[in-house]
Amino acid sequence: MNGPTTTQLLSKAVGASNELALASGGGSSAVKIFLVLTALSFGTALVLSVTSFTRIVIVLSFLRQALGTPQLPPNQVLIGLSLFLTLFIMAPTVRRVHEQALQPLMDDKISVGEALQRAQGPLSDWMLKQTHEEDLRLFFEVSASARPARGEAVPITVLVPAFMVSELGTAFRMGLFLFVPMLLIDLLVAVVLMSLGMMMVPPTMVALPLKLGVFLLAGGWHLVVSSLIRSF
Repeated sequence: MNGPTTTQLLSKAVGASNELALASGGGSSAVKIFLVLTALSFGTALVLSVTSFTRIVIVLSFLRQALGTPQLPPNQVLIGLSLFLTLFIMAPTVRRVHEQALQPLMDDKISVGEALQRAQGPLSDWMLKQTHEEDLRLFFEVSASARPARGEAVPITVLVPAFMVSELGTAFRMGLFLFVPMLLIDLLVAVVLMSLGMMMVPPTMVALPLKLGVFLLAGGWHLVVSSLIRSF
């Protein structure tokens, strides 16, 4: 009876080594790549729902409307500025998530489920600081779920919508504070033009340079950006 040939022995050895490599590290690497791609696919939703991006971009959009320049700065500039301000504000939270969850997961020290639980902690702490108590109470009442005891984590299904509603309310309040002085300038220009009998002159033609001048003399961009950062 003939034994196995050298080629068959080599093929079996290569197959065994491939299976061993897959069992030891290849499968883990594939799972990590899959998780990274999944996170990237939900990146836009995460940025809009659990970061400071929503408040910043809404306030900057209100500022553009209040100045009377609906096309300036362009949308690309506002979104770019909002993204980098979001990175600046969220940097400490992202650092905690990386140290507590992402890095141990990449080093195969914790499982995927434990990494998700660890990542939820810093984000939940940050969102709770920005969430109004009445919004949080509303979603607990609507969901008919009991409030967690002290020290227990708030369910993410309740925290995220409450956080987003709070962010919308805060952003609209800040937008109102931006609109009021610009509206006063518009009214003043309209009254002056009517008193001078210059009814054929569009008020926006006179009000726009005045609003831009007041905004620049007051250091408007510095004030708006500093107010946004300090509001967190």
